[in-house]
Amino acid sequence: MATYLYRIGRFAYRRKGVVLSAWLALLVLVGVAAATLSGPTKDSFEIPGTPAQQTQDLMAERFPQAAGSDPMNALSARYVFAAPEGQTLDTPENVAAMNAVLDEIRGISLLPDAARGEPSPENPAALVDPVVADQQMRMMAEATAQEQGMPVEAALANAQALSPLSEDRTVGYVEVALDGEWADLTPEIKQEITDAAEPGRDAGLDVQVGGSAAQDTEMPGGTAELIGIGIAAIVLVIMFGSLVAAGLPLITAIIGIGISSLAITTATGFTELSSMTPTLAIMIGLAVAIDYSLFILSRYRHELSVGTDRAEAAGRAVGTAGSAVVFAGLTVIIALTALSVVGIPFLTAMGLAAAFAVFIAVLIALTLLPGILGLFGAKAFAGKVPFLSGRDPDADDAKPGFSSRYIAAVVKRPIVPLIAGVLLLAIVALPATGLRLALPTEATADPATSSRQAYDLMSEGFGPGKNGPLLVVVDAQDASVPEQEAFGAVVSSISAEDDVVNAQIVGVNEAGDTAQILVTPASGPSDQETMTLVDTIRGHESALHDEIGVNYGVTGQTAMELDVSDTLQGALAPYLAVVVGLAFILLMLVFRSILVPLTATLGFLLSVLATFGATVAVFQEGRGGLISNPQPIVSFMPIFLIGVVFGLAMDYQVFLVTRMREEYVHGAAPNDAVRTGFAHGARVVTAAAVIMISVFAAFMFEDNALIKSMGFALAAAVFFDAFIVRMIIIPSVMSFLGDKAWWLPKWLDKILPNVDVEGEKLRRHLDATREESEPARS
Repeated sequence: MATYLYRIGRFAYRRKGVVLSAWLALLVLVGVAAATLSGPTKDSFEIPGTPAQQTQDLMAERFPQAAGSDPMNALSARYVFAAPEGQTLDTPENVAAMNAVLDEIRGISLLPDAARGEPSPENPAALVDPVVADQQMRMMAEATAQEQGMPVEAALANAQALSPLSEDRTVGYVEVALDGEWADLTPEIKQEITDAAEPGRDAGLDVQVGGSAAQDTEMPGGTAELIGIGIAAIVLVIMFGSLVAAGLPLITAIIGIGISSLAITTATGFTELSSMTPTLAIMIGLAVAIDYSLFILSRYRHELSVGTDRAEAAGRAVGTAGSAVVFAGLTVIIALTALSVVGIPFLTAMGLAAAFAVFIAVLIALTLLPGILGLFGAKAFAGKVPFLSGRDPDADDAKPGFSSRYIAAVVKRPIVPLIAGVLLLAIVALPATGLRLALPTEATADPATSSRQAYDLMSEGFGPGKNGPLLVVVDAQDASVPEQEAFGAVVSSISAEDDVVNAQIVGVNEAGDTAQILVTPASGPSDQETMTLVDTIRGHESALHDEIGVNYGVTGQTAMELDVSDTLQGALAPYLAVVVGLAFILLMLVFRSILVPLTATLGFLLSVLATFGATVAVFQEGRGGLISNPQPIVSFMPIFLIGVVFGLAMDYQVFLVTRMREEYVHGAAPNDAVRTGFAHGARVVTAAAVIMISVFAAFMFEDNALIKSMGFALAAAVFFDAFIVRMIIIPSVMSFLGDKAWWLPKWLDKILPNVDVEGEKLRRHLDATREESEPARS
């Protein structure tokens, strides 16, 4: 492979015009496509086939009129009103203020025509203020109690559980269902939804807007990328001592993330992507793009320092360091694309988008970088910075630096740093035992947002469970008792639970064999008590089925989110097995060893556990004061983090240990190979790790909680893996194992193809070419 990459590097350097034109044309093409074909993003986290989704499908079948009411997909806005201190909402002034808001809502473009009309028995969809709605519900409850002979108190309690006005009449809300799909939710309509609250605020009410249509679906990003690029520029200047050389990896990275981000934006016009998908792809793509170009550029400088001409140096840099880039990129791509085997659509989309960004970064490093080097020619390392040495530290006559002295101490007593590194990561990992998972909702939003404030007002006025009611769909087609008796038995079973505030039938289909039961928990949607309640209600179904032949399921947004979290948690182990298995095989090809891939994988496990521990401590438990709103960790972050961290961990393993293997293959003793390989690779790996940490940490400045936590987790993961695992634990293990580190059974050695990452075949090829050319000259 090194020979083919060598030819690619030489070609790109010599035919720079063709290569640069092709990449710039591709950038323009995807830019035009993004501007003309892109669509809106959609933050919906659903998984087909979960119990809640199956129940939702049953409801759509038995209640056709509710087929479009999927809580994970329906467009709606909720306007929450709170009276000024010491007042209630039922005063004439406050009722007038709420109706002024309703008048503005009636002008929203996506509002159904029925909601714009005057309220009447023939038009129940018309908008009314919470005070009027409460009066209507109480009158209907009293009439129902008289007709059915039930206690009035019970009927009024049911009415209060459904009422949009709190019991103390200080908080009320209006639920506004909207027509259309997510693609119809333009920025102009979102502005209409937000602006509708202003008349109420001007009149002195506290009016907040929540609901799916009011959530922020804009793609976050911009500032973080600039911060990351700025810090990376400083590190590169220190690394190369040259302004021009420092700018080359940045130029290639910017072009790379430009192409990948625009392509992902274009994809939003053809498939559903969350607003976080492009940002996560850019976060990862930017970091690896800079690092991959850094590795090749560093090798290019080394080749020039030993007297190689520039075109030849470009070819050799791509053939040697480029081989490591290819395999490092492949491990990241494998880890990210393997997310598709979990079978979760939104997670698959995130993984494929990020993998695409890494793929582009690899191609950019192998082709565009040598093309740009050809364009700059002798000026590639121009713009020397005073007081910074631009000399190649890997040159044979370079003085031993800190890395040489450090690795000599590690090799001398490998057990001490090995134990210290493992203990440190184990201590950091301890908080991971308290890991709690939940999906991002209004409950986890920034307290400064209107949607979070609407959520908090609802909790204060109605109780936490009002924000996350459960819907139980009861199928009595095969019941051994009359349908109403079967429905009543389910209501009684649910009402007996301590965490249930109210359970009542809110709808029966035309056939009379299926009912909807609305359950209001005492706890909030993300609380453990609510999750336990869902499991308990589902657990009682089998007993009721055996007793009276009734079947039921639990759905609603809370139940759906719980199922998504459970599915994600259950997918961790199989995903980890697939990723580790595939990458282990890949690393065996690279290192032609059993123990080196094994120790690399074990090191990754230590890194990821420490990362989970640090993330739980900071974002879930609020330690360090880094965030003001501690919340459970987003459900899909652990599995996504495992994929990314594994790929990045193998990056540093490949870049650092490949150089050790190169020395060992060329005849160095095991400990000498570790010393020389580490001394040559440590500086560039350190620079790469600092750049990657900076890029990831910069995303902590984003407002989006998931992006903030993911940026922290990735930065922490790179720190733990690059500086603790790869620079302390792995050299200690390699030194301790000696020749055994490179052991490979003979039968396996014959089976595995020799991919020549260390460039031995390339060296022989170049030597043979040189020998053939010398007689020809003579």
